[in-house]
Order: sequence, then C-alpha cells, then structure tokens
Amino acid sequence: MPYYLAPSILSADFLTLGQQIKDAEMAGADWIHIDVIDGHFAPNLTMGPFVVSACRRATQLPLDVHLMVADPDRLIEAFAQAGATSLTVHVETCPHLHRTLTRIRELGCGVGVALNPGTPASAIEPVLHLVDLVLVMSVNPGFSGQEFIPEVLPKIAELRKKLNKINPPAVIEIDGGITPETLLRSLKVGTQVFVAATSVFKHPDGIAAGVQSLREVFPPQ
Repeated sequence: MPYYLAPSILSADFLTLGQQIKDAEMAGADWIHIDVIDGHFAPNLTMGPFVVSACRRATQLPLDVHLMVADPDRLIEAFAQAGATSLTVHVETCPHLHRTLTRIRELGCGVGVALNPGTPASAIEPVLHLVDLVLVMSVNPGFSGQEFIPEVLPKIAELRKKLNKINPPAVIEIDGGITPETLLRSLKVGTQVFVAATSVFKHPDGIAAGVQSLREVFPPQ
C-alpha cells in the first residue's frame, strides 16, 4: 500500500515560497498541498489560482488543492487551469455534490471530497464511487498549528471499510495537527495521505528534518 506525505504551504514562508517547495521536494515530499480558504466557509483568507500557478512552476510534484470555500463551483475551473493535479471540495459547501465532482473529473483533475471533524462519514457515502480521495479534517478548517482532534479516527476506519467495498483504489487523506505521533495513529486506521504544515515548514531544524521526522513513521514501501 502506498503512503504519501503532502506538506501544506499554509505554513511556508511566502517570501521564498519557490525555494521552500523545492526544499520539501528534495527532502522527500510526495505531493504539495495547497489550502484555499475564502474567509467565508472558514476563517482566514489564503491563496488563489495565481499561487497554484506559481507552485506549478516551482515543482513537478502533484498539486493537491483543497478548496475550503463557500462556492467551489465558481472557482474549480480557474484552479484546474492554474495547474491543480487534484481538487478537493467540502460536502458542507456543495448542494449539488455529484455534479461538482463530475465537473472536476471533466476538467482533468483528480477528484476529492472533504468533510469537517463534526460531519459524519454517511454524508459522503452516496459519492464514494466518484472520488479518488477522501479528505478527513482532523482540525476545524482555517489555520495551521491547531491541535489534532482524535475523535476523527473511528470515522477514518469507517470510511476505509466503505471504500474497500465501493471504491478500493481511493485513498484517505488527513489534514490537521499531524505530527509523528498523530501520523502513526492515523495510519493505523487506514489513512494513506498525510497533510502537514507546521510539522514541515515550521520544524525547528528545518524543512528537511520535518519531512524526515514524518516519513520515518511510514511502513516500508
């Protein structure tokens, strides 16, 4: 089973963003995670398609774009054109989720669906057959550096069981409060993709040390 580390540039130093992404890639990052927050669905105001385009020029790694926005349908085409490899939208913001996910596929991007810590797995069961990725938030969306919410772990296990029956190739991604300890706990319940912002870009010994400290927890691949 493959495992992937996806450093989130939410904690990167934007003065030297290109170099920070390259440092993460050289250290062993598998994906680059881009948190797009609109200040409406979640607090904080972050990045638009221009940043995705800049990241695309900085690396050939997959760009994992997470849309924490109130109206993703209005934005998905722009992010696809900017170079997103995959686009993940929240079930909480998509009244016509099936249509939104189908449109992401039509745009040539990997299809992801996300759910907040308080949203049950059952909320996305009707679309599990459509997705490449399920993103389970282990903090409430908005800011990096929050504490991991352990109550999401049984939900991950439940989703993995459902996916094994409906859509085995789909991976489960976790985002929020990821450290070596919480990565291990998440891995044990079926997570394959780990988003880490502070643990990588704010590691006291640098980006490479942050990546290494997390990758050391991965099983042999």
